Amino acid sequence: MIYESSYDSGRLPYKPDLARGHWTKSSDFIFTGISLAFRLDVFSIAWMAFTYAGCASVIPFVISLFLFVVPLFVMQSFMGQFSSSGFISAFRIAPLFKGIGYISLAVNLGALTYYSVFAAVPLVYLFHSLRPTLPWSCEGLKSWSYNFTENDMRHLCHILSNETLPKNDFTWFVTHEIPSNLFLKSRFNHMELFEPNSEGFFISWEVLLCTLLTWTLITGLFYKYNSLEKLSNVLRYGIFSTFVLLLIAVLRFALVPKDPLNSIYDFFIPSWDTFLNGFPTVGIFVISAYGVGWGTIISLASFNKFKTKLIQNSWTICVGQMLIFLSFAYIVYVTDNYYDEIKNTYNSEHSSSTVYINKLWILFLSTGSVMADMSWPNLWCILYYGMLLLTALITITVSLMSTLQSIFDAFEEFRSRKTEVTLIVIGFLCFSSLYTCSNKGVFLHVIFTNDTVVTQAALNLLIFFVVLWVYGRVRFQRDLEFMLSQSFSTWKIYMLRFVSPLCLILLLLAALFISLLYHHAGTVVVQIAALIFIVLPWLYVPGYMVYIMLQTTGTFKTRFKRCCRPTDWYPMELEDRQRYEQTMHNTDMTHQLDEETAT
Repeated sequence: MIYESSYDSGRLPYKPDLARGHWTKSSDFIFTGISLAFRLDVFSIAWMAFTYAGCASVIPFVISLFLFVVPLFVMQSFMGQFSSSGFISAFRIAPLFKGIGYISLAVNLGALTYYSVFAAVPLVYLFHSLRPTLPWSCEGLKSWSYNFTENDMRHLCHILSNETLPKNDFTWFVTHEIPSNLFLKSRFNHMELFEPNSEGFFISWEVLLCTLLTWTLITGLFYKYNSLEKLSNVLRYGIFSTFVLLLIAVLRFALVPKDPLNSIYDFFIPSWDTFLNGFPTVGIFVISAYGVGWGTIISLASFNKFKTKLIQNSWTICVGQMLIFLSFAYIVYVTDNYYDEIKNTYNSEHSSSTVYINKLWILFLSTGSVMADMSWPNLWCILYYGMLLLTALITITVSLMSTLQSIFDAFEEFRSRKTEVTLIVIGFLCFSSLYTCSNKGVFLHVIFTNDTVVTQAALNLLIFFVVLWVYGRVRFQRDLEFMLSQSFSTWKIYMLRFVSPLCLILLLLAALFISLLYHHAGTVVVQIAALIFIVLPWLYVPGYMVYIMLQTTGTFKTRFKRCCRPTDWYPMELEDRQRYEQTMHNTDMTHQLDEETAT
């Protein structure tokens, strides 16, 4: 038997959401998949790796594409496209492990509670970029640097403008904060914003208002464009606009170095030492290849038509993501070198003192002072921060869309109240994200991002186990070949079963180590949030196993076997379902399913 009905296992059958729709264009899946690389929170914690890797990360990334990135893309896309359901209901492939879907739901909601800060902060800078004088420029410092003396501001301007300081006037300055970094601190009225053990609790009303505005935009988007077809059109134009703005930003930042051609050469043709340092960036690429949280690819692929060539699309998406990452990495590379040249110049001229320039959250904050030194700085700041705002809004929209669809697929009673459920979920996320508007919570993502890496690696390992061991390599290969009408080599299956999991185990161990280090310095609130959204959801796996075993009839051994077998696992379209049954030589089940559909 290919599969059995839920009736045979003593449970209610799965009822597909026939109104869920498909992508307006087949390319929408590719565009949306590439946009998963807009998950830019990784740059805020790993900019050093990109700084020293440059284009050297391409080779290890391409290696990882063959080993486990594309295989995981194919496997998750298969689950969504074959079943036409989100990351919860897709586990009909092995119902005993459906708790994995509920873990994903908690992790996705947890990630969305902090991700609004990546829209709120660029929005703050975007609004201030509209002022005649940029606040983080030398001329605009006096409007907000109330904690600085005139001498302090003079040093800041001299260092950033590359002007020569008198040697006897350069004695007190050891650690230099970049004005565009300090500007965010000033919004919290707290100059120790980045210190985890700093005392006091401060709210930035500007960040708070921009956070509320962000969720208002998201609410309006889902309310007005309340169908997949409408939302996919908006996403397509938004993603394309972001590509254009990113290309403009890369071209403009390429002109920042004194020798642009040499800078480009150093980035794309790195030294051997730099090449070796590029390997750690593989884990960073892998973090964002699958989007915020987990299971987004399953949900996105579920909107594909049944015969969509997902293997070719997976390669196209992964290569496109690599180009996106390289674009952002080059901006980080230029920005870092910009400050390094300033630091090295003054260190060589003033041997009595050593300058250290603090470049924290470099892609979002430190770039501001670089653009302030350009001609037409307001224009470039508006375009750049507008681009960062779009990336955050797209990331939130895609993740929220996949999460909501998974909820509607899993809970039939919510389908008739999609608008109400959507507004409730967005309201919950908006309320939960208000903590990020404080000095204690603005960098909540630093710890949560590492936690989601651990969760992603662990869940991906479980996916390999569920699909290739519980469901079985033979059935997976058979279903994939049936869906795509093309062969899938057996050696690829064995590589998926052994090589890819080994790579993920190594990534999981590294992520665990880094996560423990970050949690050691985290606040109590952050630890509690991580416990609620990251640790406790893992109880869903054994909990749901016990629940589903109790819902099944028979002896313990019989229940266990039934819960591991796929139930209601077939294509949703009636024509594809009948062809699937005919191909698998199981006409008796087809007759039963046709009767269920008729009723």
